[in-house]
Amino acid sequence: MRSQIFINLPVKDLSKAMDFYTKIGFTNKPQFTDETAACMQFSEEIYVMLLVHDRFKGFIKKEMGDTTKTTSVINSISRENVAQMNEMADNALKAGGTEPTEPKDYGFMQQRSFEDLDGNFWEVFYMDMSQFPKQE
Repeated sequence: MRSQIFINLPVKDLSKAMDFYTKIGFTNKPQFTDETAACMQFSEEIYVMLLVHDRFKGFIKKEMGDTTKTTSVINSISRENVAQMNEMADNALKAGGTEPTEPKDYGFMQQRSFEDLDGNFWEVFYMDMSQFPKQE
């Protein structure tokens, strides 16, 4: 089995969060979903677990962060081209997300950001390594 990543995110409204993530390209995995958590699959390696606050708190000992005031993690996801990057970011905005920072162009990498309905921060990017500055 190949390694996989499961990103666990606290959400206020599970149904609305599931709808948001579906609109940006994730698919629900019903066998790992109940009234307190939903498994949303992006690829064979990338999953997001949406957990209502009480369920999320059951996994931690520290206080849960307040995403309206702080950012503790930036979740980054690559896309195969600029069009896919823009489509994902635009779909996030159409689904009720926000774009907290301006798009960035580093020449070899294009990047956009969005926050989901609960303020969880994402960057979506496309990188063309053939355009990476050559080392001398």
